[in-house]
Amino acid sequence: MVNLIWLLMLAIGIVVSALNGHIENVTTSAMKAAELGVEVAIELIGVMSLWLGIMRLAEEAGLIKGIARLFGPAIRRLFPSLRPDSPAMGAIIMNLSANILGLGNAATPFGLKAMQELQKENPTPEVASPAMITFLALNTSCITLIPATIIGVRLKANSVNPTEIIGTTIVATGTAMFAAIVVDYFIRRRRGT
Repeated sequence: MVNLIWLLMLAIGIVVSALNGHIENVTTSAMKAAELGVEVAIELIGVMSLWLGIMRLAEEAGLIKGIARLFGPAIRRLFPSLRPDSPAMGAIIMNLSANILGLGNAATPFGLKAMQELQKENPTPEVASPAMITFLALNTSCITLIPATIIGVRLKANSVNPTEIIGTTIVATGTAMFAAIVVDYFIRRRRGT
């Protein structure tokens, strides 16, 4: 569905440009956007490498296990159907930790691993389990304390104060995560899962 929406937006843009006699703007804009995309991606490699390295050090130093022990009771309440020793728990905590630090790209492998582990424990593999649904809700709405990727983009754009978004990011993502948890809880209660 998303691909269809993008296709329609592109087609409408091209048709409108052609009708207004500015079809050359489509090619120029496409080339500039492609160039900018490559520039931003290359410059973000440094920021992502730094934070991925910090995450790796934290994992090797046992900090992630400490975080798991600290947040374990809350995570177990959010995922009551999972065993306390489930391999999915570690992947879920790593994913949420990366999201909390604003490392969406670093969170992806942990998210995929968590879903694989959750699928192994799913009694009906053709349907998403309640734990999978809860994880997806948390993953997409997770609170972000340090929006490292966005700060990196703002640095690239020569922002005067690239970190000024931290406060509003915490409020917005905290509100989103709270809403996701509440909605997930009430839907689970309603369905009895």
